Amino acid sequence: MYFSLYKARRTEQPSTCAHRGNRLMTMDIRSEIQQNPVADEVSALIAVIRPILIGLLGGLKADVVTELGGRDRVKLKMLPRLRRASDGDCGVCFELAVHDAIRRRDSMVMERVDTAVRGFCSLPGQELDSILFAAERTGSEQLIDTARDLITPDSVVMSGSRGRPVKLHRHLSGIAQAFRRPAARAALPYSISGVWKADLFLGTTDEDRWVATTVKSNPGDLERAPGLRVGIVPVRQGHSDAPFRDDSRNLVVCPLLYDGNFMQLFYEAWNIAQQFLAADARVPAEVALPSPAARQVARTLAERREFVVIDVVEALVPLAQPELLQSQEHQATVILERGDDTDVQLVVVPQPKKTS
Repeated sequence: MYFSLYKARRTEQPSTCAHRGNRLMTMDIRSEIQQNPVADEVSALIAVIRPILIGLLGGLKADVVTELGGRDRVKLKMLPRLRRASDGDCGVCFELAVHDAIRRRDSMVMERVDTAVRGFCSLPGQELDSILFAAERTGSEQLIDTARDLITPDSVVMSGSRGRPVKLHRHLSGIAQAFRRPAARAALPYSISGVWKADLFLGTTDEDRWVATTVKSNPGDLERAPGLRVGIVPVRQGHSDAPFRDDSRNLVVCPLLYDGNFMQLFYEAWNIAQQFLAADARVPAEVALPSPAARQVARTLAERREFVVIDVVEALVPLAQPELLQSQEHQATVILERGDDTDVQLVVVPQPKKTS
C-alpha cells in the first residue's frame, strides 16, 4: 500500500503535432510505499502524517506563501489559517489514485478494470492504459495527463452507440471547454455529449480505442451521460467486487477493493490532521479524537506548532515507525488545454498496492 503526493510545477515544453497550441508541464509525483506491517500505532500514524503535512504545505497557494517568505518559512500554526479545504478533496484523490494504479499495472485494480472494459465494452487490444482528464475545481485550466503519446489523430472514443466512431483528438478541446461552458456542450456530437463528465479515458494503446470513464468515491454519485461507459467506485460493504452492468445509468460499474489495514491507517492520520487544523493547530477535544493514539499524535504536533512545517516533519523522523514507508519520486507530463497556471501545488493520493 502507498499514497502519493502530486506536485504541479511549471516546466513548459514545445507542443507536439498532436497537441498543437497547448502548453506542456511536468508534475512531480512522490510516492510513499508501505514496506512493513504496522507495528506500533502511534509511530505508524506519525510515519503517515509526515507526508500529509508536506501535502498540506504544498497545497497552499503560491502567492500566499510568498508573502511569508516561502514554504520553508511557514510555521505549523499557520497551516489552518492559510489552507482552504475543499469538499471535493477526497474525490479528486480517488480519481488520481485509480489512474495511477492503472498506469502502474497494479493487479488489484487492473484485473477488475480489464474485465469491465473488455468483457462489457468489447474494447479491443492488449495494452491497457489510462488518460487522466481532470478539470480543476479551483481554476480555469484543464489538466490532461497523456504521457504525451497516448492521444493520437487516430484515437477513437467508443461511445457504445451506433454510428461513425468519434475521434478523440478532434474533439479534445471541445470536451475540455464543455466542462466550464455549458454552451460548448451543444457543439459536441450527441454520442459523446456527456463525455466532459469523464475523469479518465481507459483504452488500449495498440488499438487506439478508448472509453470515457467516471470515477466516484461515492457510488451513489454515479450518473448517466451520453458517451460515459464505465464507472469506477469503491466496493460497498457486503457487495461483490465483480464488475456489472447498471442499466439504469447505462454504465459498466467497476467496484474496487481496498486493503483496509493501510487505508484505515491513512484515513486515521488524515482525520488527525483535519481535527488538528480545526483546533487551530492545538490538541483537539477528546470528542474530536477519542482514540488515545490519535490524541498522542496530535499532542506531538501541538508541541511543535511554533516551528516551521519542514522542520517539524524532519523532527518526527525518529518518532516514526522505521521503514514503514519508502519514498519514490518520478514525473508525469501534463498538457494545459487552456487557462492560466494552476494554483494547486500538491495533492495527497492514497493508492492500493498488493503486498505479500
